Amino acid sequence: MLSARLLCHRLASSSSPLRFVAAMSSSSASAHGGAGKPNRLAAEHSPYLLQHAHNPVDWYPWGDEAFEKARKLDIPIFLSIRATGELSLPSVLLLMCHVMEVESFENEEVAKLLNDWFVSIKVDREERPDVDKVYMTYVSALYGGGGWPLSVFLSPNLKPLMGGTYFPPDDQYGTPGFKTILRKVKDAWENKRDAIEQTGNVVIEQLRDALSAKASPQDVPNDLAARYVDQCVQKLASSYDPKFGGFGSAPKFPRPVEDCIMLYKFRKHLEARQESEAQNIMKMVTRTLQCMARGGVHDHIGGGFHRYSVDECWHVPHFEKMLYDQGQIANVYLDTFVITGDEYYSSVARDILDYLRRDMIGEEGEIFSAEDADSAEYEGALKKEGSFYVWTSKEIEDTLGENAELFKNHYYVKSSGNCDLSGMSDPHNEFSGKNVLIERKPGSLIASKFGKSVDEYSQILGDCRQKLFDVRSKRPRPHLDDKVIVSWNGLAISAFARASQILKSGPPGTKYYFPVTGCDPVEYLQVAEKAANFIKDKLYDASSKRLHHSYRNGPAKAPGFLDDYAFLINGLLDLYEYGGKIEWLLWAVQLQVIQDELFLDKEGGAYFNTPGEDPSVLLRVKEDYDGAEPSGNSMAAINMIRLSSIFDAAKSEGYKRNVEHLLAVFETRLRELGIALPLMCCAADMLSVPSRKQVVLVGDKGSAEYRNMVAAAFSSYDPNRTVIQINPRNTEEMAFWESNNANIAQMARGSPTEEPAVAHVCQEFKCSPPVTSPGSLRELLNKTVAVAGSSI
Repeated sequence: MLSARLLCHRLASSSSPLRFVAAMSSSSASAHGGAGKPNRLAAEHSPYLLQHAHNPVDWYPWGDEAFEKARKLDIPIFLSIRATGELSLPSVLLLMCHVMEVESFENEEVAKLLNDWFVSIKVDREERPDVDKVYMTYVSALYGGGGWPLSVFLSPNLKPLMGGTYFPPDDQYGTPGFKTILRKVKDAWENKRDAIEQTGNVVIEQLRDALSAKASPQDVPNDLAARYVDQCVQKLASSYDPKFGGFGSAPKFPRPVEDCIMLYKFRKHLEARQESEAQNIMKMVTRTLQCMARGGVHDHIGGGFHRYSVDECWHVPHFEKMLYDQGQIANVYLDTFVITGDEYYSSVARDILDYLRRDMIGEEGEIFSAEDADSAEYEGALKKEGSFYVWTSKEIEDTLGENAELFKNHYYVKSSGNCDLSGMSDPHNEFSGKNVLIERKPGSLIASKFGKSVDEYSQILGDCRQKLFDVRSKRPRPHLDDKVIVSWNGLAISAFARASQILKSGPPGTKYYFPVTGCDPVEYLQVAEKAANFIKDKLYDASSKRLHHSYRNGPAKAPGFLDDYAFLINGLLDLYEYGGKIEWLLWAVQLQVIQDELFLDKEGGAYFNTPGEDPSVLLRVKEDYDGAEPSGNSMAAINMIRLSSIFDAAKSEGYKRNVEHLLAVFETRLRELGIALPLMCCAADMLSVPSRKQVVLVGDKGSAEYRNMVAAAFSSYDPNRTVIQINPRNTEEMAFWESNNANIAQMARGSPTEEPAVAHVCQEFKCSPPVTSPGSLRELLNKTVAVAGSSI
């Protein structure tokens, strides 16, 4: 069988791709209100499943009703899984692969074959990543690659029989179409059942063994941990694009974990006084972040970042916006701001967070999942990729009047359209006459050309963006996926919490321009706390202490997965360190206990992705790939390292042993393919640090002096630092520290009571004399880098 990926490529290369895209978009737009009799998906909460509630296919959601019907009738299952923000293919191919949703599932002839011969199940990958993982792993293992939509045929006992991604409805290019495939599967089920079932059983058993690696507990030698980081950084550096930034070639995905390990290595170089090497790394990171922010992958009018760029210059994006990108990218810009002191990076971080506040947060503080790429140019028109975001030159002229020429110069706007910077930008002329805004020249040069000061020029651009935003707001909006996913909220909570302190380092009087609001950073902390409270109120069972995975009109049926626990714990630890409320630390510790109970392989090491309680999920996988999102195991390792620096020796050693065992499981991958695990490489090195730096802040958390001291604690970049905040007059806090770290409690009791804020900096079981001013704390923290360097 021709591979699905090759088939998609052939379709994308055909002479009429737009007809498929238009047909798909038109039908998708009417899916909710279709005239057909609703199927069982009408009772689901997922926006994606609801789009198929009026298909002629008799869809079932994943669950016992569908399984029992297949067993009773003794017929195969057809499983269709689709994801938002597919990661494996460029946008044109993705659009072509999405065509199956219309070509087949709204086709009466195809529907009749499915309804007569199969039990058809639809799954939203974001609701059931555990189900997707099983069958995507199967398809990838057998056919050398996968993607979405994922199409798999199962036996009634849920073992895979065969699968692929996109199938056209009819035979073409020498490849069997979906109707032919259905007939062949039916024939194989009736005449070769034993053989295909046996193959499925064997493959699942082999995958089960391969994906649940075990190891004996062992220490990772310090020099080996450092080597993991070095090898990963060297590999990334070798793929760096000096012209346009980023690592690798088109399509270019923001992969924040790559920047994280580069910044981590930058800090290591500084500590070793290797300033030249440190600056080389910063050049790569800053160039990448600047090119991303100036490119079309960044939404200059409304803020935030699109999923990825189809070309090498970060210009023409796949226009979808994903929550998991926003939180991680914001954190990278925040870290770069702390290192460089350049307000450019803090402004981009604010841009992202302000976009989320404006467009992606519900009334109760919940943060939504995504915005689609497609929308109609006007009411009643067909949906197209990017319609909401692109501009004609005339639209800009009509809206901006006398400032249109300045704006067009700044954002490379042309009457013929500007998607011409790369042969990959618009190979099918979908954006002919349209412009995706991109900054190609420094603003100071264009300001000079127009006889403006930089401040005046920046204000004009901000006013222009505001006017275009108002015009754009009247267009039909892309669909908002208002699911609330715990793991993605955890990533966003982290960014909002960290921004609340890091952004205080900016010089007073800094001017911000639309779409950046320039709000008081404390407002970001309030966003983080509201999101955490929503999860605690709606997605957490206080009696069982367990999380649900997602929420839309109520909690989804799926339980919380490893990523949900690990990412949320990370966000809660940041809420505690940057916000100071002990309740978030208490909840993080409690969730870590439940995470260990549900997912930890106590004998073999590391964490499974699922609790293993659902018999319909055939595989429990120990994931390690740090891709668009970090792996749950990488995040869990860093969480435990952070927790180990908070608790006393006994509990601290327990956390460290679990990290050591986890790293032992993935030792071969770390050694041979560290570039796939950059965050886990960082975790290995963090564990090898003799003692994390502790900054213990003691005092009245409501006082201005104390708040200034907290901001000072985060005024430098140090991934191996833990900040502990404690009010010695708060009985709940003191009780926690008396029980969990008597040294911290003693430090709090012994601090000068006449001072509103006192800071202690401790490392390697030694503490500096307490300091009582933010300036003294900054000096002390900066001094430790030089001291570390002098000892190497």
